[in-house]
Amino acid sequence: MLTAARLGAAALSAALLTGIAAGPALADVSPPTVPDGLYGKSDPTYDGVWRQSLALTALAAAKVTPADSAVGWLTGQQCEDGGWPSYRNAGTACDPKFEDSNATAVAVQALVALGGHQEAVDKGVAWLRTNQNADGSWAYNPGNPGDADSTGLAVNALFAAKTDPAGVAKAGRSAFDGLALFQLGCAAPADQRGAFAYQPDPAGGALTPNALASGQAALAAGGGHLPVAGSVHADAAPKALACASDAAAAAAPVTHADSGEAVGAYLTAQLAAGGDHLTLTTPGAAPTPDYTATAWAALALTQSGHPRQAAGAVDWLTKEGATWTKGGTDAGATATLLLVAQAAHRDTAALTGQLTALGPTPKAAEAAASATEAPKEKKDGGIGQYWLIGVGLLVGIGGGLVLSLQRKRNPHL
Repeated sequence: MLTAARLGAAALSAALLTGIAAGPALADVSPPTVPDGLYGKSDPTYDGVWRQSLALTALAAAKVTPADSAVGWLTGQQCEDGGWPSYRNAGTACDPKFEDSNATAVAVQALVALGGHQEAVDKGVAWLRTNQNADGSWAYNPGNPGDADSTGLAVNALFAAKTDPAGVAKAGRSAFDGLALFQLGCAAPADQRGAFAYQPDPAGGALTPNALASGQAALAAGGGHLPVAGSVHADAAPKALACASDAAAAAAPVTHADSGEAVGAYLTAQLAAGGDHLTLTTPGAAPTPDYTATAWAALALTQSGHPRQAAGAVDWLTKEGATWTKGGTDAGATATLLLVAQAAHRDTAALTGQLTALGPTPKAAEAAASATEAPKEKKDGGIGQYWLIGVGLLVGIGGGLVLSLQRKRNPHL
């Protein structure tokens, strides 16, 4: 199951869980080794760009300057048309059908966070514009029906690049219109209102709440992107969707103005009912905690100004972090957990150290190592220099005395 290899592959995991959409197209690559500069040691085929982008975003927020090789690997994955695939081997030509909106969206956010990569960011945004569906949404791979996760991530990237999603449109349908396609409104049962479905049911168009779709789309609905600053605080809990009694109002889509609060209220209720975490429900399998969905829910609530409602989820993720991150060896999970801790203003030192250890030595660490060695070299060099000068003086003095004695013995010298 690809969700095990790629915890953040939103569209793919949701497609597998719901069984209503085909999985994304993926290049037939089996890299023998993990490339230099890439964070994590696992096979990057399905999550290379995803985990690298999250790692660089989290480290940039931690004021860690990553190695050139780490940044160069990510920029080197970008295709000429501006999009990113999940992963491609070095030297392999880009195939447009393997480029995906999820990888492109998180790569754009990472490069914005790092700074100094405006051309690559602009090309990435242009790719998102080009590959927006006519209904305003985005699919994982271009040419497929849109989904909430991919649309939410694209909107995150637009916000990060300071591009108004309301102005990014196809056939008169904006990115916000596309996001609204997947949100349950007043026609849904009260306890489902505000949630996001992955995609409408192909048979009848019904929307079924999905934990990961709700968590990831909520950050976009709240006007956010990675990294989440967590600087806005509201005293009240998120406002549940206010619904009128007439049928026309009930059938209307959730407006962008109400979207963030509505999904925030839904997520708050789900976290409270689930013991501070969201649950992964797979047909035929027992429900299990959904770490990724819980993390995105915490980020979204914090972004919307509701850190108190996110606090329980942050505590739960902190407690369960070693299990989720596999002891700090899973780069994508470790980076996501670090982003959550940063947004919640928790202690991040240990997570930063774990993530840093999963990739090439950062520039700051290299500079610090050089700085600690420099005084020793200078000191040794200074001692050597003075020693040579001293020996030279002794030799000179001794030679002068010998020459003086010889001249006394032989006046003709």
